[in-house]
Amino acid sequence: MLLYNTLLKHYSRGSSPEDSLLLYNHLRRLSAYPLPDQSFTLSVLLKACANSSRPCFGTQLHCHSMKVGFGSHVYVQTALLNMYVECGSFSNAVKVFDFISVRNVVTWNAFLTGATKCGRLELARDLFDVMPVKNVVSWTGLIDGYTRAGRVLEAVGFLRRMMDEGVRPSEITVLVIIPAISNLGMLSLGESVHAYGEKNGHGLFDVRVSNSYIDMYAKCGSIGNAGRVFFGLGERRNLVSWTSMISGFAMHGMAEEAVEWFGKMVGEGWRPNRVTLLCVLSACSHGGLVEQGLRSFRDMVSEYGIVPEVKHYGCVVDMLGRAGRLEEAEKLAMRMPAEEASVVVWRTLLGCCNFQGNTEMGERVMRRIMMMERRYGGDYVVVHNMLSGDGRFGDAERVRRLLDERDVYKVPGITLIGGKEQDLNCL
Repeated sequence: MLLYNTLLKHYSRGSSPEDSLLLYNHLRRLSAYPLPDQSFTLSVLLKACANSSRPCFGTQLHCHSMKVGFGSHVYVQTALLNMYVECGSFSNAVKVFDFISVRNVVTWNAFLTGATKCGRLELARDLFDVMPVKNVVSWTGLIDGYTRAGRVLEAVGFLRRMMDEGVRPSEITVLVIIPAISNLGMLSLGESVHAYGEKNGHGLFDVRVSNSYIDMYAKCGSIGNAGRVFFGLGERRNLVSWTSMISGFAMHGMAEEAVEWFGKMVGEGWRPNRVTLLCVLSACSHGGLVEQGLRSFRDMVSEYGIVPEVKHYGCVVDMLGRAGRLEEAEKLAMRMPAEEASVVVWRTLLGCCNFQGNTEMGERVMRRIMMMERRYGGDYVVVHNMLSGDGRFGDAERVRRLLDERDVYKVPGITLIGGKEQDLNCL
């Protein structure tokens, strides 16, 4: 049985976890005697179902576990609960959780994680409050849920409570709180989290933590700190490390540095992916490096075999439009494959027409946008301003009336003002 379970465990954790399910069925058919059912075996198989998103097989194992007497076994039932959560069947996970009479902390954490993944934050918070025992996984799961839901201030608040209660953040905690800090632009809090991680050895073995610091510093306005983390990685740098730095240069308007670092990356043998190239195109767009951007766009297909997506087309259209090359931008937008066609690209071109004062093309682009989406208020406002700037006040007023008649939606603007962080500096 030891060899049998070891094989199943190995396959369940591999790149094709469904192989463990196939092996299990194969061994049952070949065996001259019925294979004994063990809690460990069932738990491994349920984990394989979760990793391969096979809820049908998982439901069969659920029935089998009840049949062979594991209906109240906490480890099997917890594995079952986790399987339903990972397969997106939260209603079944609720039934399993309610059925378990004796729950351990792993059971509670699995259910809490499921609630956050399904966006049931209030339920997750209620579960968290009534948990008899909480550990770092419990806190991390809750923080992750609030971060993913965009409720970043609350996520940071839970980090503070976690520290106040003497629970030490893990590397995973750092990974889930960094996006919240980046979103808020809290540089001093990010530096505190980084210092805490350095003190406790976070990132020594998991390069993802260091990469998250690079991204955080760039988004918080400290490209110098991002560079120091990057160079500190030494031989542990990977493609994400390089891409994070190039992205940081792009968002800081340092287009030439972004292109230079891209060249260094390729020179060291790294092959860019679509995210890396998107960062380079974005940098070229905002930095006016049109020829470099067009060359990168061509190389994307010819050198790296990557099919451009909507965001790549949008960057190039924006780059050409900013440079006043509107005809080329329009031709590129029209050449987009049908499956990639998006109103976002045409909306980008409309903004460029407004910037360059080309009302004729702007009206033509607006007609295309109206064929795809008619209820976005920003389009009407851009055309109204364009016509007004051209002295066509009557046409501008007609656009304004259309804005009201069609009951279009308007996305409100927001401003994030960074103030004092003493009340959030929990580390």
